[in-house]
Amino acid sequence: MKLTKIIFASHNAGKIKEIKELLEPYGIQVMSALDMDLPDVEETGTTFAENSLLKSQTIAAQTKMPCLADDSGLCVDALNGAPGVYSARYAPNRDFAKGMDKLLSEMEKSPDKSRKAYFSCVISLAWPDGKYEIFEGRVDGMIAREKKGNFGFGYDPLFIPDGFEQSFAEMNKDEKNKISHRGRAVKKLQEFLKNL
Repeated sequence: MKLTKIIFASHNAGKIKEIKELLEPYGIQVMSALDMDLPDVEETGTTFAENSLLKSQTIAAQTKMPCLADDSGLCVDALNGAPGVYSARYAPNRDFAKGMDKLLSEMEKSPDKSRKAYFSCVISLAWPDGKYEIFEGRVDGMIAREKKGNFGFGYDPLFIPDGFEQSFAEMNKDEKNKISHRGRAVKKLQEFLKNL
């Protein structure tokens, strides 16, 4: 069964743009929950996988169309894995500029060795009949001591992936997509789609 059209269960313009760009080469038309004026699905899960699946299965059942959803976040060693699944809500009113200031303030006295962090992304693809697939991606790195760069979204200006000197927000979209948590999860999704 070839997928030609899916709904992406997101209202986040940055994520929507990334997913559309990543799936475009596969001839898949992506419509977002934002485009279709669908309500947000409340994230009541305690893991990225639970939240992702909750969103994709809910929207697939509502629309009778295949639905893609992701849940992702930043997990910081010095904060015992926080903000984690609460990454968006950690930013006051989902204002990531304030969220980054809050993170920098909480980590002000953290030595370099405890500034380790990782971004995790879990993408789920659900069908209206309840079947689903899950794809996970992760990228390790560290939290910078100041914001760097103007690209990307969310906490990108603070995250420096292992093996690089620049933050996600200093990379162009192609550089970032090759190594990002979402890019890695999407690669697994793309492999799955090739074999459908």
